[in-house]
Amino acid sequence: MDMTESGAAPYTDAARARLVMAYAACELADFARFAVPIGEHELNPDGTTRAPGTELAHAARVLALAERFFEAAVVFERVAGADWQTIGDVLQVSPETARVRYTRPEAAFRQLLSPDEARSSGAAGEVTSLRAHLVGQPLEFALDLDDWVLRHRDGDHDLGTAPVSGGLVRDEA
Repeated sequence: MDMTESGAAPYTDAARARLVMAYAACELADFARFAVPIGEHELNPDGTTRAPGTELAHAARVLALAERFFEAAVVFERVAGADWQTIGDVLQVSPETARVRYTRPEAAFRQLLSPDEARSSGAAGEVTSLRAHLVGQPLEFALDLDDWVLRHRDGDHDLGTAPVSGGLVRDEA
């Protein structure tokens, strides 16, 4: 297996952005599924909640994770070559509105691709160290996501043995 000195497989920037998007989708799916079961002691005999605000807080977290997934999708599209006109068209907003809204997440991602610059400027601010590790060690996360997909498949698709890592494009540079 072709590896760089740091142990990270040399993937394209777009592949790394798509991996960030895949991870965000996984995180969202795992968290959202906890809202489905209704706990045996969740409701009072009259149907009212035993813990007011609990489910609303959970829904707010799901929404925040969905927004993170959506943002990761925009960043992936940009890194993969989409212009602001395309992004705006899909989102049904002007290209300028799309650019204003998503320039910062795109810049934060691009700084992750250049760790020395991100450390010196501190501009990756809202990006977690987990996301930085994901971008820096994509193969590790891709293999974990392979396992996650295979554990959660519904059986009607032939996903192969590497449904995430198999689709990542390596950098030829």
